Amino acid sequence: MFTKRLSEIVDSGMANPELANIEVSGMTRSSFILRGTLAAGALYGAAAVTPFVSHAVAANGGGDVEILNFALTLEYLESDFYNVKGQSIGLSGPAKSYATLFGEHEQDHVKALTETIKQLGGTPVPKPTFAFPGSSQSAFLSLASVLENTGVGAYNGAAPSLQSKKVLAAAGSIVQIEARHAAAINLLINESPTPNEGFDVPYTKTQVLAKADPFIKS
Repeated sequence: MFTKRLSEIVDSGMANPELANIEVSGMTRSSFILRGTLAAGALYGAAAVTPFVSHAVAANGGGDVEILNFALTLEYLESDFYNVKGQSIGLSGPAKSYATLFGEHEQDHVKALTETIKQLGGTPVPKPTFAFPGSSQSAFLSLASVLENTGVGAYNGAAPSLQSKKVLAAAGSIVQIEARHAAAINLLINESPTPNEGFDVPYTKTQVLAKADPFIKS
């Protein structure tokens, strides 16, 4: 089993250092893209994830099944974060309620993506192993905000490569929920629910890849 800790490479200018301490164990192309996504988000912020994923998906090819397997890997991560990490923290109040509800949503997404991949004749990617930093409620909520916003960017980056309109519509219904999760968590930690003033302004592929490439090792 391959384990890549993003924090092996230290960069004092990281936009989201929380992402740099997530471990992802797995050797599928989907987990490879996910590690790159987290690296891009750590270095430049969630807005940088969209162009990175667009480039990575285009470079890997594979069609709708491979893109859905990347989405499934992302949903595995978010489900594990809420349902496993969230349980270990000892959350209370609205944070506990949100983690429980959002964990159910993410598990529903896992199920829906798994079934769709099978319907398309593909094989769902196996679940990687994850390890998340932090041991306090405040750290959990901070990482939740970063993960949800990064997830939105990842879906937006992958969506243009989908060929099936039905699959695109299904992905669109998921990313809307992810965006609402992000807004709710941001409000809970006194951050703006629309941090990018209405529109995400992405970095160029060249900017992101120049910084993210050192993190992505097979």
